[in-house]
Amino acid sequence: MKFKDYPISSLIKGQLEKLGFSRPTDIQHRAIKHILDGEDVMAVAQTGTGKTAAFVIPVIHHLLNPKDLKKKQIRCLVMVPTRELAKQISEVFKEISAATKLKTLGLFGGVDQEDQIHQLQHKVDILVTTPGRMFDLVSQGFIDLSKVEILVLDEADLMLDLGFTKDITDVLRLLPKKRQTLFFTATISKKIKSLAYDVVRDAIRIQISPKNPVAKNVEHAVAFIEMDDKRFFLENILTEFETQKFIVFVRTKVRAERVVAAMLRVEIETEALHGGIEQDKRFAILERFRKGESRVLITTDVACRGIDIPDMDYVINYDLPDNPENYVHRCGRTGRGESNGQALSFCSPEEKVLLEAIEVYTGEEILHYDITSAEYKDILIDTTDPTYNWQKLMNEYDKENKGWD
Repeated sequence: MKFKDYPISSLIKGQLEKLGFSRPTDIQHRAIKHILDGEDVMAVAQTGTGKTAAFVIPVIHHLLNPKDLKKKQIRCLVMVPTRELAKQISEVFKEISAATKLKTLGLFGGVDQEDQIHQLQHKVDILVTTPGRMFDLVSQGFIDLSKVEILVLDEADLMLDLGFTKDITDVLRLLPKKRQTLFFTATISKKIKSLAYDVVRDAIRIQISPKNPVAKNVEHAVAFIEMDDKRFFLENILTEFETQKFIVFVRTKVRAERVVAAMLRVEIETEALHGGIEQDKRFAILERFRKGESRVLITTDVACRGIDIPDMDYVINYDLPDNPENYVHRCGRTGRGESNGQALSFCSPEEKVLLEAIEVYTGEEILHYDITSAEYKDILIDTTDPTYNWQKLMNEYDKENKGWD
């Protein structure tokens, strides 16, 4: 079944065709009909499966009722855990509803609220928001949620992890009891189920969860590398694949800045993305990366959930994540939709316990990318970093050879 066969507005169909959407993904195929029928939905689907469009398309169709289009009220509320997600999802709404008169606002903190207030005072049909800024403007009297027809909770598991459970229960008091609720999550647990049953009523449950949660079109492997040598191996792969786009995950914002500095020493341009950067600058960095104006992004897990970067070739886990779920979400930045992707992890001896936890979580051993001692030495020698005594480094490597091969 193609999108042109769905009982949705021709305005949406025309825009989907213009955007290159022809056939729905599995989650879209299974969710859209139920949402169009007005049912509550609880959907569990891994990252990169197209779940944003699974709710955006039917929500827009529902809101196109001609008698309601002139109403100046928020009719759909989408709550998300991060500012980047709020911006991204609001842009998807705007793209797919471009041929309509619907107005969408992405609302989040870290930026001046005056422009947001100005839009709220005119017309907003769809509000995509993080909890903090939304409650700020509710308390100031700029947001009225009493006419909301559809509530969407996206990335609900991350909202739970970030401590937003109370915010979700608080917002329910501001919404009409008669509404449609759509609950989307990448993972499922007892806490997630409990939260879902608090907000949905007689929901249709949809679960797209293969045995291995890493997307089947992502080839992922691990290479065993000493912690202090990781920068040389990153230099090697970025140099070898100099036309491809990379997202490189590190554990902390300090690590992100250090890796950027290390790559600068070898004349490889990269940009850092982390929570210590002002919000406007973070958006600008992501936009440059999306457009291909930069090809290497060094980031913390601030970018591991829900961020959709087109044509992402490689994910590098420079540091293994402490949370095994984040490994899946990181790998999911590549191989999105029907595209294929590559993910490679650098594992130091002290990180092997994290690797074991990831393998338990995914249910299978991750492919080992074997590096012989000779290959390992060659990569250290080939670096162009001028700040190190390579003969001393090689002597230390020979003395402390860990037997990687």
